[in-house]
Amino acid sequence: IPVFLLLNNSYDIEVVEKYEGKMNFDNVFIWNGDLKIFFAMIKMLEDRMNIDNDVARALVPVILMVEDSPKYYSRVLPALYSIIMEQTRRQIEDINADELFKVLRLRARPKVIHAKTLEQAKEYIDKYSATLLCVITDVGYPCEGKVDEDAGFKLIEYIRKFRLNIPVLVQSGDQRNHARAYEVKAQYINKFSETYLQDIRSFISFFIGFNQFTFRTGKGVRIAEARNLKDFERLIAEVPEDSIMYHHERNQFSLWMLAKGEIQTSKAISALNKQNDLKPEEIRQSILHSIRRYRVAKDKGRIVNFEESALKDESNIVSLASGALGGKGRGLAFVNTLIYHFNINDMIEGIHIRTPLTSIIGTDEFDFFIERNKLHEIIHNETDYSVLRARFVQGELSFNLVKRLKLLIRHLQKPLAIRSSSLFEDSLSQPFSGVFETYMLPNNHPDDNVRLQQLMTAIKLVYSSVYSGNARTYFEAIGHKVEEEKMAVVIQEVVGNQHAQTYYPHISGTAQSHNYYPVGHMKPDEGFGVLALGLGQYVVEGEKTYRFSPQYPKIEIQSLKDTVKNSQVHFYAVNLANPDVDLITGEDAGVIRLDLYEAEQHGTLKHLASTYDPQNETLEAGITKPGPRIINFANIMKYDYTPLAKTVGFILDLVKEAMGSPVEIEYAVDLNKDDNGHCSFYLLQIKPLVGGDQDFNINTEKLDMNQALLFSQKTMGNGTVGEIYDVVYVLPEKFDHTRTEEMTAEIEKINLRMLAEKRKYILIGPGRWGTRDKFIGIPVVWSQISNAKVIVEVSLKDFPLDASLGSHFFHNVTSMNVGYFSIDYYSQTEFIRWELMAQMPAVEETSFFRHIRFSKPLTVLMDGKQRISVVMQAE
Repeated sequence: IPVFLLLNNSYDIEVVEKYEGKMNFDNVFIWNGDLKIFFAMIKMLEDRMNIDNDVARALVPVILMVEDSPKYYSRVLPALYSIIMEQTRRQIEDINADELFKVLRLRARPKVIHAKTLEQAKEYIDKYSATLLCVITDVGYPCEGKVDEDAGFKLIEYIRKFRLNIPVLVQSGDQRNHARAYEVKAQYINKFSETYLQDIRSFISFFIGFNQFTFRTGKGVRIAEARNLKDFERLIAEVPEDSIMYHHERNQFSLWMLAKGEIQTSKAISALNKQNDLKPEEIRQSILHSIRRYRVAKDKGRIVNFEESALKDESNIVSLASGALGGKGRGLAFVNTLIYHFNINDMIEGIHIRTPLTSIIGTDEFDFFIERNKLHEIIHNETDYSVLRARFVQGELSFNLVKRLKLLIRHLQKPLAIRSSSLFEDSLSQPFSGVFETYMLPNNHPDDNVRLQQLMTAIKLVYSSVYSGNARTYFEAIGHKVEEEKMAVVIQEVVGNQHAQTYYPHISGTAQSHNYYPVGHMKPDEGFGVLALGLGQYVVEGEKTYRFSPQYPKIEIQSLKDTVKNSQVHFYAVNLANPDVDLITGEDAGVIRLDLYEAEQHGTLKHLASTYDPQNETLEAGITKPGPRIINFANIMKYDYTPLAKTVGFILDLVKEAMGSPVEIEYAVDLNKDDNGHCSFYLLQIKPLVGGDQDFNINTEKLDMNQALLFSQKTMGNGTVGEIYDVVYVLPEKFDHTRTEEMTAEIEKINLRMLAEKRKYILIGPGRWGTRDKFIGIPVVWSQISNAKVIVEVSLKDFPLDASLGSHFFHNVTSMNVGYFSIDYYSQTEFIRWELMAQMPAVEETSFFRHIRFSKPLTVLMDGKQRISVVMQAE
């Protein structure tokens, strides 16, 4: 354990020196009444322990102080550390970076190493010469066991032999050493000066310039100051050539970069000193090139402040306004960091993993918009959402944002997706999805001002969606107030290519790291993926998609009959034929629905479809023969046109490990190959999936199944739910798959009543809940059944069940730990006691639904590992 001795009287030094051989202290300090001595002692020990690692791994700059007098180093070290910490914090405030980067930069501050002898000092110079920032040295101190009154100048001579053009400060009480210091191009301060500490501060500021860089003429006259790297880049392009040579000859460019923590740039500039024949303009251009190359590398995978030069670089995310990023924004930032900081493209061959061009408007603009346009009253009092939307569209965005959007729209020529990114959306604590609005802009009007107005309208409509009836109902269901929500907005180029007057990607998909419906030899923790042709809207809204296992992509999950029956027959694209899109008409204003025939005409089915032969009941990969087109991605899944399944599995494992929870990803794929023969996989979004208690188990042998209301062996959810008295179910004899939209309206009214009464309930009905296809289930959105604590989908004798879910609906089910059960009519073990429910008196009966209430609470038991669940009646 390191031990320091702190004396409160300088006269005690003589006693310590007398018994030095018997006292095993790591260092001796003298207390002068300044509490900073404790900070300096701790920091000095910290630096001593970390310096080798930090220099080797991060090339941190080093300040060497050579002083053997406890009286003086006890004064200098606190002052030195105060200067270093103060200047480092100022640098961090100027940095456009996230908090983690700032913490790392703080840790990469210059390290101070203290030597007491000439041998020690030389050893440190040998070890740390590559990042040595400056040397502060006394004149007389021990050398070979004796005090050498010339040791300081011998050290300077040793430094010059290394050709180290670094600042050296000689501190001495002997005024005669002033002239000697001048001769060896060192600075001098008097130890006995009343301004001793201020002189040290001035030396650090002038020669190292932690904070600003002062440009001077060849005669040393100040002409300009650079406060940060951006200022430096601008000024060095303008200053005269004699200024370039003045600082270059003194190595001040390199030293300033080193002090700022720009290590790689410092090394590149320092290398110029070894080229003696460089002209001033060559030095200037080399420095500018080093700075720009560093900035591009540094900004990769980060959220950067708005600069026009950054708008066309997909490796970073541009911040258009300050404030929180929202859940979706945080996910995108995380995606970018993964891709560009961890070199994941080196881990998967044959495909290029990337992100689309992305900008984010932080939540501060949302607050400003509400405040500036005096919207507080209408938010709380207006119940007609169409009126509220119109009022939002009339509002004005901030001047700074509009100015930036003007520049942005000039650079973005592809269709745009304007997405919500609220504080709660896709967060770890209470994730939810699909509650707010997203708008697709064709972004192809010939007038930039029209495109700008469309973009601003879309942003305002995303803001207004915070106060939609859908959102308000959802917030009430999760126990939050809508006033707590804030909205950021994500602006992304749509992935895809133009085909005639439409624009869409070859593939959109989602994938989840936990498979709640594994079949055969698949395991829940292997995850699953879903694919479709066209825009991702088709996937997340629960239409007929292709489902696959990343671990076993060649194995068909469905039978041939089901594959043909459930194949995609239409898709969505951005409508380029309508550049004057009217967004007030709704989210789908910029989207068009197309049949597969049109995709075949566009040439986009080549690797996605197979041809069905009904006579032989076979599927043949490709579309060279006549026959029905079945979207099963055979050329990709079975014949490896691109390693899509492998990429999805890899990303799921990586993100799940990084986030520490099960996750869902959204992605799009462009099958057009680049110069390297790689298709492009665009990672669009990451969402956490939060479930309940992970260790709940059901032992059916110990349950009295006669008391069970229903039992399912294909379930999602985990844990127990009690205090449920109500069951709302579709009357089987009245179910009509052509009238499911009427059922949606009925259940919405029942749900609103249950919300008002604060009663959770079990919801039971045929087919898929939350589907967009009204013929295979009841097409509710989440807010219409938000108070249901358990949702049960059942098959009927003449109505089979397809147990797959839309991404948004599924995400809300899992994140809120709502039980989701599937019960097969033909199962020998699963059941619902329809007769029991039919015998109970109805609280309410509508055209399609029946609401019953039990006198004693029902208990819901959900075993997530076995995927079995049971609803028990009270005895």
